[in-house]
Amino acid sequence: MAKPATRLKFLLPGAVLLMAICGWAIAEPSKATRIHVDKSERILKLIHEGEAFRTYPVALGDSPQGHKLYEGDERTPEGLYLIDGRNPNSHYHLSLSISYPNSRDVARARSRGLDPGGQIMIHGTPERGERRRSDWTDGCIAVSNAAMEEIWQMVDEGTLIEITP
Repeated sequence: MAKPATRLKFLLPGAVLLMAICGWAIAEPSKATRIHVDKSERILKLIHEGEAFRTYPVALGDSPQGHKLYEGDERTPEGLYLIDGRNPNSHYHLSLSISYPNSRDVARARSRGLDPGGQIMIHGTPERGERRRSDWTDGCIAVSNAAMEEIWQMVDEGTLIEITP
């Protein structure tokens, strides 16, 4: 008589095949319900119902430490925002607009007599060629063009984005 482990070795491939035929295999989500950007780790995660299913390396603004305070500080904002637009004709190989500045950002900048800036995006690399430095944007979140094409397909307007220090 065969040992239980030996029987399992023969039964397991059949069970996996049955799951695939019946559609029981766990499929990767096709849409993100949330985005998380960790500035210190330089990663962007696409999240579906609380579980990360894709992770991408990112480049940030030239001065990545701290929250964006004003136009030209080259910082990437921190906090909760929404994806509020899509540009298929971006000079940076597709772009998703982030709803920066929010009312708190505007009040913070104006209390210092400054313009909070805007035009913060998730985007690919310039059409004129790949950038080599680690952080090179004016405050945006940059990914490779291949990553941007995936993100473009999996993120809809209205998706929440959290950017943490």
